[in-house]
Amino acid sequence: MNYNKLIKSIESIHLAFFKQAVNAVNINLTLRNWFIGYHIVEFEQKGADRAEYGTKLLESIAESISIKGLSKTNLKLCRQFYNVYPEIYSILPEDVLSRLPLSIRQSATDLLQLTNSETNIIGQSPTDQFELTQKGYIVNLIKTTSFTHFVELVSIDDPVKRKFYELLIIKTTPSVKELKRQINTLAFERVGLSENTPVAISKLQTKISPVESSDIVKSHYFLEFLNYNAPELIEESELEQALIAHIQSFILELGNGFCFEARQKRILIGEKYYFIDMIFYNRILKCHVLIELKVNEFESTHASQLNTYLNFYKKNIMEGSDNPPVGILLVANKNNALVEYATAGMDSNLFVSKYLLQLPDKKQFEEFLNNELKKL
Repeated sequence: MNYNKLIKSIESIHLAFFKQAVNAVNINLTLRNWFIGYHIVEFEQKGADRAEYGTKLLESIAESISIKGLSKTNLKLCRQFYNVYPEIYSILPEDVLSRLPLSIRQSATDLLQLTNSETNIIGQSPTDQFELTQKGYIVNLIKTTSFTHFVELVSIDDPVKRKFYELLIIKTTPSVKELKRQINTLAFERVGLSENTPVAISKLQTKISPVESSDIVKSHYFLEFLNYNAPELIEESELEQALIAHIQSFILELGNGFCFEARQKRILIGEKYYFIDMIFYNRILKCHVLIELKVNEFESTHASQLNTYLNFYKKNIMEGSDNPPVGILLVANKNNALVEYATAGMDSNLFVSKYLLQLPDKKQFEEFLNNELKKL
């Protein structure tokens, strides 16, 4: 064996065992959260002292336990996960199954019938690639779907639509970011409207890049389960992180009253966390400046996302003496920077003019982003 073969052998061994380790952790994380949801539901339905806690049960649990990652929001996700996927019981050991209520088994049977009847919606035949038995289907789903993926799935109310994305995950193993993109771009609806479903599915599959094990490890659910500190609570590419760091320095060097507040600012809207790339406060304008960076071409969803963050800040963060927040969206298109300022909520043209005078010059931003993209 020569040296190059030795290096390749070591790398192959590492990759094989790394993938197995990540998969094992993901499966255990998923099953743990399902069991947590199961016990919460059982307590809510049959707990002797459930009335004492009432609607504040999840809040009480979060305060009483010292398990990293099990906040009130995540406990609610566990409960929702169990309610949406009671059929996971089918892959549990017999001694565990015997202790589960009959109602859970009946729910799982109903879902199995849905699985068999709706499978052809994405061109999957009962003998193709995996068993369409209750246990076989769930095993495949658990093995290919991280809990972060399940978080996206449980937010889909339509069971047929959810089944579509489940099968899409099993067949293509997309990253969470890619799964979100497919949901947001209405893949289910577009395939349903297609005159040739198999062709539509085939084209859809070719556009989906499979998830890498290293991407899963970035999930904050994964890291919290292992009790690791996650410096980044959202999956972002190295390119985006590098650009954000440079943009932060660039803005502070400009002066004009900018004070840095946060990177990857986590905000809770409803029961879901979102992350804002950068937050500044401008002492001259007396307002927050929210910056979002996208390392791809502009999409309308980028603008609506930033507008949502601005509305959140206006309602929840803005003080009485503050002016309305300003949003800056940075997107790259074929190595050319497109900078769009979102000044939603301005009360008068005077405010708009004042903002434009104090904010970084659009041409400066374009030149800076172009140069940084070339370097990186």
